[in-house]
Amino acid sequence: MSAIPVSLSPAPSSEILDATLRDGSYAVDFQLDEKFVTELLGKLNETSIGKVEIGHGLGYEAERSGIRASNIELDRWCEMARAELPDTDWGMFAQPGFSRLSTLRELVDQGMSFVRIGLEADQVPEHLDYIERATEICGEVYLNLMKTSATPAAQLPGLLRGVTPAVAGLYVVDSYGSMLPTDVHRYVEVAKECFPVVGFHGHDNLGMANANSIAALEAGAAIVDGTLDGIGRGAGNAETESLAGILNMAGNHRYDYKQLARLAEFCRTSLELLPEDRNMQVLGGVIGIHSGYFPLIQELCAELTVDPAPLMEIALGLAGQSVGKNHIRAAAERISQGLVTV
Repeated sequence: MSAIPVSLSPAPSSEILDATLRDGSYAVDFQLDEKFVTELLGKLNETSIGKVEIGHGLGYEAERSGIRASNIELDRWCEMARAELPDTDWGMFAQPGFSRLSTLRELVDQGMSFVRIGLEADQVPEHLDYIERATEICGEVYLNLMKTSATPAAQLPGLLRGVTPAVAGLYVVDSYGSMLPTDVHRYVEVAKECFPVVGFHGHDNLGMANANSIAALEAGAAIVDGTLDGIGRGAGNAETESLAGILNMAGNHRYDYKQLARLAEFCRTSLELLPEDRNMQVLGGVIGIHSGYFPLIQELCAELTVDPAPLMEIALGLAGQSVGKNHIRAAAERISQGLVTV
């Protein structure tokens, strides 16, 4: 049977970064069996995936922020990656609030090839020095604009002014899983005006992660993220094996989708994933609130005996753009005082 024709014309250099062992760690509360990790790393090294992201989902040294630590120590992550990924670049995620540059230097000394720094767009100007110093330590630094859609695309160039051109690339990140392909096109096009290499990281709250990743490639992105079986935070991510299959159908045969599909099944049958509230994932995707705030929202809704949707909508109205804990608590207070009708 012949392949179904698709309109995508991927560049030969279109790249998939696999983040199963980073973003996927959210789905198991950051507790990954070492035997599974070493086996998956070894299998990934046999594929054409050129970049593999590992470690704590929130970023290395996330425990310094008070969140649960990975059961695997940093040195052990490095040891396994060196042993199992001799032909593949590997890296980790970082956030300036807790990921120290001194630790980044140690990770690079242990063989880490790349790091991705996560910041919301409006936080970038205050962390320009951190970003520049990171590029002096690591030769491949990506800037991931978390919750990208919370900032109007037209504002991005001004917020990114001053970012060192030494960064390897800029990532558009659909943290809420709320973007549509037209949104992705617009953000990627604006991002490419700022940096020549653009990546895209999509979440699947509304089932759009794969389509949005393809839209990013159509708009000129060079890299798209995936996780095997889509395993990741909240509703999960674009699926590495599906992206490989779509690229194959479009004429880019760089990745063996059959091999990656087998790895996806290996992950599906090896991991016991935390249950997720589908209602909250859809609400978060449509309204535009990050899944990290769902436990707080559910707790407040139980106290107030109200549905989460109106509380989330009120919080968004108070925030204007990126909703935070203070906006959610303020929304709950308004409801409790009868200042709004729900």
